[in-house]
Amino acid sequence: MKFHATRRTGAALCAIALSATALTACSDDAGSSNAGGSDAQASGADRGPITFAMGRNDTDKITPIIEAWNKEHPDEKVTLKELAGEADDQRDTLVQSLQAGNSDYDVMALDVVWTADFAANQWLEPLEGDYAVDTSKLLQATVDSATYNGKLYALPQNTNGQLLFRNVDKVPSKPDTFADIKSACEAVEGDCLTTQLKQYEGLTVNTLGFINGWGGSVIDENGEPTVESAEAKAGLQALVDAYGDGTIAKGSTAATEEETNLAFTEGNTALAINWPYMYTNAVEAGLNFEVQPLVGENGVGVSTLGGYNNGINVNSKHKATAKDFIEFIINEENQLSFAKASFPPVLASIYDDADLIKEHPYLPALKESLENAQPRPVSPFYPAISKAIQDNAYAALTAGKSVDDATKDMAAAIKQAAQ
Repeated sequence: MKFHATRRTGAALCAIALSATALTACSDDAGSSNAGGSDAQASGADRGPITFAMGRNDTDKITPIIEAWNKEHPDEKVTLKELAGEADDQRDTLVQSLQAGNSDYDVMALDVVWTADFAANQWLEPLEGDYAVDTSKLLQATVDSATYNGKLYALPQNTNGQLLFRNVDKVPSKPDTFADIKSACEAVEGDCLTTQLKQYEGLTVNTLGFINGWGGSVIDENGEPTVESAEAKAGLQALVDAYGDGTIAKGSTAATEEETNLAFTEGNTALAINWPYMYTNAVEAGLNFEVQPLVGENGVGVSTLGGYNNGINVNSKHKATAKDFIEFIINEENQLSFAKASFPPVLASIYDDADLIKEHPYLPALKESLENAQPRPVSPFYPAISKAIQDNAYAALTAGKSVDDATKDMAAAIKQAAQ
């Protein structure tokens, strides 16, 4: 199963890129379906059947969980509404319903980059008060992706993170810093490092990896651009220099995840940055390879998160049931089922399961990747921010635009988007 950066990243389990939560539903009993206890729940005022909306590409992972819930809750059954396969089409369907004030969908599986937008538009019920949830057992980066203006608006469902794949026959030693990668590539014949630098969301994800991996950021907590900081410029410069000197393969500016997958599994590149789904493909190709988290300037790098966050429609008539259901999804049993299906869980403890690691050896690397990951800029103007990053990073990579000019223009575009 392939996972995309925007939803599944949004980019795999990255091999399970295992893109949130052992919550109340599993804090005492992993098999329990109720977090139970609020006044709303006790009164039953907002309980009853609900509809769960999710993109059809990944509904096979959630269907068994819905069936288990429905068996235990015959009076509060969940009906699955499959949305389109493409993320933009999914979003359009949800936005049209929400703008009309409809309650067609009680719970919505949101691409992580939509959460802030939906929250800013007041379409999501904040997860506080009667609808508060326990996120203490979830990977923190996933919780951050569901938080807007300091308030939790959704509960992470699954996640994703990038990994560095290394053909051991071409690069025998594990790199600890990006300088190690550059040094190793000097001895590699042919392409060394392949990643996604085509002008689409993958370019945003990988540009952010370099900016964040060098200690920079694109916006601050108030949405103000920070991409002109010395650290952010250093990260973008490192990306541009690596492409210019051949450390990063020239074909990367035409590569998506799938081109990267083919380049690595066919033995045409020594290193690759990709989501975990590529792990199984590399095993099947018979490669002698290893995986590790991304590397940055001084050590472990920063992956960008993918995955879904489950939000409750502010107009839902059965919000207490909706809350219990999204908690049910992240209990230990259900998160383990995600992991076994190569659908990266958000519950941190799943990544330490010894039997699961035997089946999916990349899990420890994925966990480290996720522990060091960062969400994409949390902003209701994310599409404009992504476009600003793509346009200017691509120009810096391919058209000789200086990093100073690229970051200046990124900042200007981000400011304009927020006006």
